[in-house]
Amino acid sequence: MNLTYSEEKYLKAIYEVSEGGQKSVATNDIAAATKTKAASVSDMLRKLSEKEMIEYRKYYGVNLTDAGKKIALMTIRKQRLWEVFLVEKLKFSWDEVSAVADQLEHIQSQLMIRRLDEYLGYPKFDPHGDPIPDEFGDVRVRPRLAISEMDVDATGQVVAVKDNSPAFLRYLDKIGVYIGARVKILEKVEFDGSVEILVDSKKTIFMSKDMAINIMIMT
Repeated sequence: MNLTYSEEKYLKAIYEVSEGGQKSVATNDIAAATKTKAASVSDMLRKLSEKEMIEYRKYYGVNLTDAGKKIALMTIRKQRLWEVFLVEKLKFSWDEVSAVADQLEHIQSQLMIRRLDEYLGYPKFDPHGDPIPDEFGDVRVRPRLAISEMDVDATGQVVAVKDNSPAFLRYLDKIGVYIGARVKILEKVEFDGSVEILVDSKKTIFMSKDMAINIMIMT
């Protein structure tokens, strides 16, 4: 079934907000994720329901059907492969790629995407540390914790960021936090949830609770 770019965008957003299709999603959450008005979301949900991409009951939330989940995963696969290409081959920075990849993710040629995957060496994760679904929709999940969840003296490696906004990524560049950095938790402030960490055994950084929630570590 042919879907519009907007319909693919909504299915991807529902998948991501629903934590991989594990829970029902409220209309307001979809509106926030897609930066659209609730009325526009309701209209789109009606269209997706008619195409049997979602199950939608007013006041009970939205769930992806198997068909909808497949489309969402393939859209995410294309987006994340293009992000790898843009960073590794065209030298984009990680804060620049999302907007461009959002356009490229709607290319429909499956042959092109398979060859792109092969050309890139079958990457498992995108530049932000998010897993790339394979061509069958399988996703490699690795255990990880937010810095905010780690104990004092715990160590690990930065493997992903939950917030992919350009402003957040540029700030991480500024303070020297990147995918692959080694960190140690030096102190956690009970009062406001802020955290002091040691990066690569040489640089001490103080970060707010909001930052600590959005940086993911594999111990």
